[in-house]
Amino acid sequence: METMDLTAIVLALITMVSGWVSWYLDRRKHKQEVKGLQADNRMKDMELGQLYVEQFEKNIAEPLRRDVIALRAEVENLKKELSDVKKNACYCAGCPNRISVL
Repeated sequence: METMDLTAIVLALITMVSGWVSWYLDRRKHKQEVKGLQADNRMKDMELGQLYVEQFEKNIAEPLRRDVIALRAEVENLKKELSDVKKNACYCAGCPNRISVL
């Protein structure tokens, strides 16, 4: 009976020690796997961010740049036309080309 109890205790200890050793060794492996997954996730995040930037440039920033250039050109044309109108205007009281003060 004592040998059965001793055998059970030894088996229990062996099971506990082997479980602890397995956990310890797997912990290192698990940490390395986690680091690898984190690096992969960072790369995916960077690629996704780059994709968002490219789409922003293509769909928003570039059309806005074109619109700004067009609007600036239009403002310059309007300034020129206004200047021409002021040059050709007559300020005499009865003149048909008379304009009011702009």
